[in-house]
Amino acid sequence: KIFYALDLFGLIVPIVAIVLIAGFFFMANVLETSKPKLDFASLVLSTIGFGSLLYGFSSVGDNGWTSTVVLSTLIIGVIFIIGFIWRQLTMENPFLQLRVFKHAEFTIAAILSSVANMAMVGAEMVIPLYLQIIHGFSAFESGLSLLAGALMMGVMSPITGRAFDRFGAKRLAILGMFLLTIGTIPFAFITRNTATVYIVVLYAVRMFGIAMVMMPATTAGMNALPVELMGHGTAVNNTTRQIASSIGTAILTSVLSNVTDATKPAHSLIKSNPLGYQNSYFNATLNGYHAAFWVAVGFSVVGLVVAFFMKGKQHSVKPVMNTKEVND
Repeated sequence: KIFYALDLFGLIVPIVAIVLIAGFFFMANVLETSKPKLDFASLVLSTIGFGSLLYGFSSVGDNGWTSTVVLSTLIIGVIFIIGFIWRQLTMENPFLQLRVFKHAEFTIAAILSSVANMAMVGAEMVIPLYLQIIHGFSAFESGLSLLAGALMMGVMSPITGRAFDRFGAKRLAILGMFLLTIGTIPFAFITRNTATVYIVVLYAVRMFGIAMVMMPATTAGMNALPVELMGHGTAVNNTTRQIASSIGTAILTSVLSNVTDATKPAHSLIKSNPLGYQNSYFNATLNGYHAAFWVAVGFSVVGLVVAFFMKGKQHSVKPVMNTKEVND
């Protein structure tokens, strides 16, 4: 297992090296830079707070929601995060400028992009598990099933960028979250006989919807900020999305594990009726996937509701940034 882990993460090393080298030649500062000092207290509070929170959510699958480990780590995480937020709001030069949330449009855009990220990353975790456990796919084959969706998002990103400049973020966000919702609902009814092509097409529809949300919402949120807060807005937006993705993935996998464990047959059935045990265990696993995808549907519905609170296209205000600049 150690060698497998080394091989897996070793594949990332050359990619990271290429990005680092390319960054020196192709990236340029577009905003005014500064040399802020690292606040050690903020670093400790954020590390313990968010780390404990994520550990608590990720432990639900093994220990359950009422476990002492889960509840204690979640409480510790919340306490340290509250301390982190208080420190940021009382510092002259905060570690993370949370005052960007005073701008309503930025807050709505950050919530929307975070919810979309939760729906995207969570499904990326659950769908390959379904294909490997239910259909018997290898890790390579289940990974390839996500390729069409990834290509769909890559193709649509520049198109949605131009559509944003023409129609604004609100229409794209509503349509994108609607597609994400209707593309997720069928996953809650999958069976052991569901065709792989059906899974691939549905996943591509989901990614089509996400592509219509992510970049337009991020751009609209950044345009709502004054120039001096754009750097802080980028940091806050990236932080919230990463945290939301981690929590969303932990929630989906914990729901999958808990529902599967709650409905699986008794272990004693293996000897008395092995075929019946296998069939019942498959059904229990499918119940877990159904529950996880219903939670993903819930994420999508929340995002759809939030999208209606975005402002329409404002012709009278020239945006500070456009989607091309955000991509760059």
